[in-house]
Amino acid sequence: MPTLQQKAVALRDTQPMTDMQERPRILVIDDPTCNREILVQNLEDEYDLLVTSDGLAGVNAARDQQPDIILLDLWMSTHGWETARQLRRNPETAWIPIVAVTAHAMAGTEERALQCGRDDYLANPVDEQLLLVKVREWIALGRLRRKP
Repeated sequence: MPTLQQKAVALRDTQPMTDMQERPRILVIDDPTCNREILVQNLEDEYDLLVTSDGLAGVNAARDQQPDIILLDLWMSTHGWETARQLRRNPETAWIPIVAVTAHAMAGTEERALQCGRDDYLANPVDEQLLLVKVREWIALGRLRRKP
């Protein structure tokens, strides 16, 4: 029986985007402007982007806009850890994949991030190819667990 990840890869590979389809939407929640700009530059050609520097605004944007994936800074001044907990507690946003993005890649950070409800983890500076692979994979996985 195929795993969820294998199903996501199959879904991604068999459903190419056409001009008539809506582009996948990514919510970036990160406080340093330079980090947001780098993520936007790497993603804007393929995705619609929602960008905020504040955790509360990010929670509201996720609830209202229903992005396909969230890229969330763990160590924001507005409590990235708490932002993720709020997103996971809300049934309207609990299905959305959250990829933690942080420059504070210390021992144990990745494990803690995954235990606290993040789906994946990227250390800054972000490798562009790895970012694109993870975003595509998690968008496909999120669509499998999204409730109609």
